[in-house]
Amino acid sequence: MVEWKPISSGMRPVPSPAATGSVWAAAAVAAVALVAVLNLLDGPGDPAVDLMALSLAVAVVSTGARLAAAPGTALLCWLVLNAFASAPIGELTWEAPFDLLRLACLLAAASTGTVVARLTNARAAHRRLRP
Repeated sequence: MVEWKPISSGMRPVPSPAATGSVWAAAAVAAVALVAVLNLLDGPGDPAVDLMALSLAVAVVSTGARLAAAPGTALLCWLVLNAFASAPIGELTWEAPFDLLRLACLLAAASTGTVVARLTNARAAHRRLRP
């Protein structure tokens, strides 16, 4: 039998996720900054390196987000990747197999970052609330 007990402290056991708009803004700023730095370091030559770095950044930014923010985060970062890391620079293009793979990779990174953070927070809260 499950017995529900109110938590007497004012703290929430699991931190509230950030607002979706804030996560999207942080992801867009991080994506533009990261792609700009990578373009300065090695030029716009290899978008695979940019994709891997951007996927890692998306996973980190998504740790404070709701899972519902993942598709928008992936789409914003794909737009930056497509426009500024892939030739021709400054133009949005669509090549179905490559761009679908990039979108899927960014979506997987955003979802993974969110799920891992939420599970980690829930596990830590469970440990704190044990009698």
